[in-house]
Amino acid sequence: MEAPHHQAPAVTLKITVNSPEHMGELGRRLAKILRPGDLVMLTGELGAGKTTLTRGLGEGLGVRGAVTSPTFVIARVHPPLGDGPSLVHVDAYRLGGGLDEMEDLDLDVSLPESVIVVEWGDGKVEELSDDRLRVVIDRAVGDTTDEVREVTFTGLGARWADADLASLGA
Repeated sequence: MEAPHHQAPAVTLKITVNSPEHMGELGRRLAKILRPGDLVMLTGELGAGKTTLTRGLGEGLGVRGAVTSPTFVIARVHPPLGDGPSLVHVDAYRLGGGLDEMEDLDLDVSLPESVIVVEWGDGKVEELSDDRLRVVIDRAVGDTTDEVREVTFTGLGARWADADLASLGA
């Protein structure tokens, strides 16, 4: 199936992360380029560092509350301490129906005014927005220290066409 021509090309950046501290720092850097309404989809196996990245992101955005994995609550809202956006942290692992179910969560927050981070969102939340940042965290192949991760950022849609993803690798 051919993609519609109006779709901006995807922008991709790969970063090797050497430690959980580095992962948190990457989250803080990512916070600097995120805007209200941004949808970030996090993919990676258990223990890959999704929550560590999101925790750094929360620190960078300056939101209230410790960022922990929202596995049992499905979604957690971290309101801003200052004038930044809220962080909505969603675990879509158990969400079967995608968007409708997301709306059923009745998140007490305006999604267009928030940064939304969805773990396990592939195939479930794409319809929330044409513009999204897909973040895939993989364990480095053949790595023996078990700390090294390959993080691939793929910006989809017009929002990311001119975003400074390169600054994440700085």
